Amino acid sequence: MTDNQRVITEDQRQQAKLIWDFHQMHHQARPCDVAIGLGSHDLGVPAFCAELYRAGLFQTLVFTGGPNPTAPERFPRGEAVHFREHAIALGVPVEAILLEPKARNTGQNITLSREVLAAAGITPATVLLVSMPYMERRSFATARKVWPEAEVICASEPLEFDDYLKSIGDEKLVTDQLVGDLQRVIEYPKLGFAIEQDVPEDVHAAYRSLLAAGFDSRLLKP
Repeated sequence: MTDNQRVITEDQRQQAKLIWDFHQMHHQARPCDVAIGLGSHDLGVPAFCAELYRAGLFQTLVFTGGPNPTAPERFPRGEAVHFREHAIALGVPVEAILLEPKARNTGQNITLSREVLAAAGITPATVLLVSMPYMERRSFATARKVWPEAEVICASEPLEFDDYLKSIGDEKLVTDQLVGDLQRVIEYPKLGFAIEQDVPEDVHAAYRSLLAAGFDSRLLKP
């Protein structure tokens, strides 16, 4: 497969969907003490945070993230800054939002958000963790490792896999991201970054097949 092949086959689509489904925690969103919107390349995160705020699920929201490492041109002033502006435009009050503009990875997103909340005098027992759909499981595993005292509920924009593919417009890139996140779910516990997650054999098989087919642009650097 070359970088110019952006459309995936039907078999690859089914394999990617299997991994997509595994990445989602399927938690039921409910009222929490705070919400944390994790930085990414996707404005679906702040948009969904705004929706959840309007639904009354939390009163305090932290946006976290510095410049996006893979697409710094998308949010040149940093993910958290742009997410905050987008949420305000969608009706979230300025005073409801705290900003964490330095994090460069998911562990820092959660650790530094916790510090921002503590500086504001907030020690939450329950945290609604809002991410892109395929980042839910890795975010959960990371939060449980670095913030074990908090009960973490994962949430993401409720998109079907095909709808997400269409919204991004690059099937290979999305599949690369799914594969890269699954590699992190598998490898990060060994590095002390996250708790272990049980990966079913059919998900492992899909992962190996997609790796062999060249969906590897988002793998960890050696």
